[in-house]
Amino acid sequence: MAIEHDFFGLLESGPDGSIFWSENVEFGDQSVTVDLTAPDQDEVSIDALDVAAAMISSLETIDLAARNAMVNELDDRTSEVTEYILQQQATLGEELNDLLSDPSGDTHIDVIKSLQLMSMTILADEHGGADPFAVLEYALDPDSTDDVLLVNLASDGQVQSVTSAD
Repeated sequence: MAIEHDFFGLLESGPDGSIFWSENVEFGDQSVTVDLTAPDQDEVSIDALDVAAAMISSLETIDLAARNAMVNELDDRTSEVTEYILQQQATLGEELNDLLSDPSGDTHIDVIKSLQLMSMTILADEHGGADPFAVLEYALDPDSTDDVLLVNLASDGQVQSVTSAD
């Protein structure tokens, strides 16, 4: 079986009934890997695909909301965003400044501004549910894939949480 969608084209299911779509999307001056996946195509609605397509098309707006959510986490010294930044400072030391795109002197904000959006994974079967519908992966250093922040989004585009990959 397969699902046809204007944005994604023909989504064919694998032998286990799962679907997978992947594309590199240009975002600013970088390329972001966007994956759409679901373990069972029967749990994927056209509405879910429409929402996924809208999210991909408005990646700039989604990215801004995700970064704002990270900034909001800075008030909490125990937040995963704050811990991530402190870890980066401890690990990189002076080399951190080389990774900052536009240093202003506020290291925490500078790190958030300098994070690169590496990927967006859309869990199409989670449309309208409590679990994340989309997960954005951010890294300060694209070569260090272990040190990332994950921003979980609901299907309405609202940020549910920001976590580290640990």
